This record gives sequence, C-alpha cells and structure tokens, in this order.
Amino acid sequence: MDKKKPIYVFLGQTVLYFIVLLGLLYFFSYLGQSQGSFIYNEF
Repeated sequence: MDKKKPIYVFLGQTVLYFIVLLGLLYFFSYLGQSQGSFIYNEF
C-alpha cells in the first residue's frame, strides 16, 4: 500500500496540472479568436 500511494499522488497531480494547462490554452485561444473576429468584422 505504501509503495502505491506516491504513484496515485503523482498521477493525480499530473492530471490536475494537465487540466489546468488545457484550461489556460483554451482560455487564451478563446481570447485570440475573439480578437480575430473583431478585426475581421472591421473589414
């Protein structure tokens, strides 16, 4: 049990950071798309 616990902690942190990274990428890509749409709407 003691040997498997650090593995679960590592996997949990990895999944958590991966979700945060995807959230940041989605957030910045959404900002980029909104700015692009404003530029295209002007033309």
